[in-house]
Amino acid sequence: MNTWSGTWVAERLGVELAGDERLRGMLGLALRRNPKRAHLLVSNLLGKHVPQAPSVVYGHGVELGRRVRELLGDAAAAQAVVLGYAETATGLGHSVADGLGTAPYLHSTRRPVAGVATAGGFEESHSHATSHLLLPEDPSLLAGDGPLVLVDDEFSTGNTVLNTVRDLHARYPRERYVVVALVDMRSAADAGRLEEFAREIGARIDLVTVASGTVRLPDGVLEKGQALVAQFETAAAPSGPSAQFPAPLEGEPVTGDSRGAVRTADPGARGTACPAPTGPQAGTVTRVGLRWPARLPDGGRHGFTPTHRAQLDAALPAMADRIATALPEDAHRVLILGFEELMYAPLRLAAELERTTTADVRYSTTTRSPVLAVDDPGYAIRTRLVFPAHDDPADGPGERYAYNVAGAGFDAVVAVVDSAADTPALHAPDGLLARLAEHTPHVLLAVVPSYVPAAPAGAQEAPERPVTMLPEPLRGPAFSSYAPEEVGWLLQDLSDVTLEAPTEEREEAIQSGGAHYAESLPVEYQPSEQYQRLFHNALDASAARLAHAVGVVTEIVLAERPHSRLRPSGGISPPRPVLVSLARAGTPVGILMRRWAQHRHGLDLPHYAVSIVRGRGIDANALRWLAAHHDPRDVVFVDGWTGKGAIARELAQAVEEFEKVHGVSGFDPEIAVLADPGSCVRTYGTREDYLIPSACLNSTVSGLISRTVLRADLVGPDDYHGAKYYRELADSDLSVAFLDAVSARFDEVTEAACAEAKDPLAADRTPTWAGWAAVERISEEYGIHDVNLVKPGVGETTRVLLRRVPWKVLARAGAGSDLDHVRLLAEQRGVPVEEVPDLPYTCVGLIHPRYTRGATGADGTAVTR
Repeated sequence: MNTWSGTWVAERLGVELAGDERLRGMLGLALRRNPKRAHLLVSNLLGKHVPQAPSVVYGHGVELGRRVRELLGDAAAAQAVVLGYAETATGLGHSVADGLGTAPYLHSTRRPVAGVATAGGFEESHSHATSHLLLPEDPSLLAGDGPLVLVDDEFSTGNTVLNTVRDLHARYPRERYVVVALVDMRSAADAGRLEEFAREIGARIDLVTVASGTVRLPDGVLEKGQALVAQFETAAAPSGPSAQFPAPLEGEPVTGDSRGAVRTADPGARGTACPAPTGPQAGTVTRVGLRWPARLPDGGRHGFTPTHRAQLDAALPAMADRIATALPEDAHRVLILGFEELMYAPLRLAAELERTTTADVRYSTTTRSPVLAVDDPGYAIRTRLVFPAHDDPADGPGERYAYNVAGAGFDAVVAVVDSAADTPALHAPDGLLARLAEHTPHVLLAVVPSYVPAAPAGAQEAPERPVTMLPEPLRGPAFSSYAPEEVGWLLQDLSDVTLEAPTEEREEAIQSGGAHYAESLPVEYQPSEQYQRLFHNALDASAARLAHAVGVVTEIVLAERPHSRLRPSGGISPPRPVLVSLARAGTPVGILMRRWAQHRHGLDLPHYAVSIVRGRGIDANALRWLAAHHDPRDVVFVDGWTGKGAIARELAQAVEEFEKVHGVSGFDPEIAVLADPGSCVRTYGTREDYLIPSACLNSTVSGLISRTVLRADLVGPDDYHGAKYYRELADSDLSVAFLDAVSARFDEVTEAACAEAKDPLAADRTPTWAGWAAVERISEEYGIHDVNLVKPGVGETTRVLLRRVPWKVLARAGAGSDLDHVRLLAEQRGVPVEEVPDLPYTCVGLIHPRYTRGATGADGTAVTR
């Protein structure tokens, strides 16, 4: 039977752990020199003092987040902000935010950052370092009125939470707080204080934990604990250059010269002393480059959003692969060692390494907290490594610690630090790397760039960044069936990579959070003869209407962006605007707009296609290429249509982020679209929701190009997003036929289109976002509670039927031939079409909510057919 790792303390001090049966598996006990509390609850699930499987650490945090989401409900959870406590709960808080799914995350910090204003602070009275700072890059992060979720590793007295809520509630009052911890160890009196405080401020405070119990302390336990610590530190007095010096009382200045670590032996303990080697350094130290994504925060010190999380998810496989490649082949037991507050990034790297390799991977982090080490199976801290602080801390130099690393049999240790901590002290003879090398044959160092928020506008000039050599655009016929002058694709060719997956498998992975939709491709839909006839009939019937909309939107673009202007240095600029379509739905529209400008005005407009991915932003490398070859002010982004405006929002956020990261301004995130039924943009050809035949098919009406792909193992930080060229579908290609059919109608619609373009130019075209409001209403009315599963408009509904797992289609009562192809696709997939009066769109496609491959549609068969 395994010995409980709290036995040693319990037997000597009479400390009892009472409560849930799980507590002893979750917690051990140790002693520390603290004038306020002698004992330390040592978590086996946190990944701080005790190396643990990263899947266990991350899994518990994510599960807590899911429980919070269930408690709050989806609507309130969408408004929540998660706040974690430094240093021990920074990674746990991140994981809880991941479990919530939509919540931005911030953790407190003990590292002040020049130029970043403090948005609050509080005291942790029992801690070794009591002052916490809140340094969000966006001060509004804490100013909302949604629920605030506070995450700590343990809830012992409730003082820290009370101090936090008291400070923040005075600044940003709200109605609801949720406290999350692995364990609730409060006494009955402490529990009553929290309830009383909630009534006092008029807010609701809920508690979510894995387990609960109490620590029963006999009289005089503090004095007994301090005497016991002093006794064993005296027994471990230094006797050589590698011995451990006694740690100071917390709050006292550090004295002495810590040069190593030993296991502190109890003469009466069952274990034996095991001093650190005193000979030459045993292990090698190797640096491994992670290629951390540019401007991705290293953690939540200044805020970490769901978009950041998606960026990290995309980059993790490649970064973990670089670590795996750098590890020796015989490294079977590997520790990923994080650094104080930097817990989340190392945890995610460790979890990915655990998932993709056969090594026995463990995860823990270094810490500021001095704890007595005793080599006994019944004691939670068996060994400790001592080394100087190496991040130039604001409170001055001091000792830092790594527990349960020495003697744990690790074949390799990967130390993950941020760049602020990659200092000479880290590499010194008594530094962390040297200490680790005394106890493992292989030490790897991975450095994550320390994120520093961008300076406020006007604070200083953005530094010039060298433009790395990016490839020239791909063009037909080598890539796509379009003529080379029609469009240049700022993409990389992934035609030789198998990326397709069955629709049902993709849907399950996407909805479960196991994969992003841009990491794979749907199997290309092969239309039946009946469906192809519908396409040709629709094209014949709508070509003039499409040509008219193309003319309107192009005339507006040309009127608002004159095609030549004087440069500040003199001379005339090249023709403008520069059309940049969002691949792939925007690309046929971009080509048609280019053809109109040539036909009507004799202009030869540049046209490129770039990738944008919902949740992950626009291809920054493509923007860098454009900025190097054109004036960003000339760029006009083009898309096919709007649904609820998700891509319009994504583009605005991505352009703002690009300016901050790369110091390049001038890109206007406004999108020009053929149809704007959602009222999401200012520049459009029509706001009617009608069939655009290019939405009927996939690649065979889009130059034989796939939807774009963003996957970390295929797309590096200096690569364009990817796509495939389906050359094998050439016999079915209708791309040029579609363009020619519309262009052939330009002459007959020119007069009407030019006349209509004058009206929008004079009118108030401010988006109303009516489509977004309609989608939110439909999401709630149909019990979906996720706007991402509601796809409004003819084009988006068609995509649902071609690429996703549809649940049902809502059609406006009386909708005519624009929906013939939708009805046919719905019939082929067994999806019900429900007529709805006063629907703001011609139709709306609903993706199956909470889909698994065992789920069925509204009629019991919609998914399984």
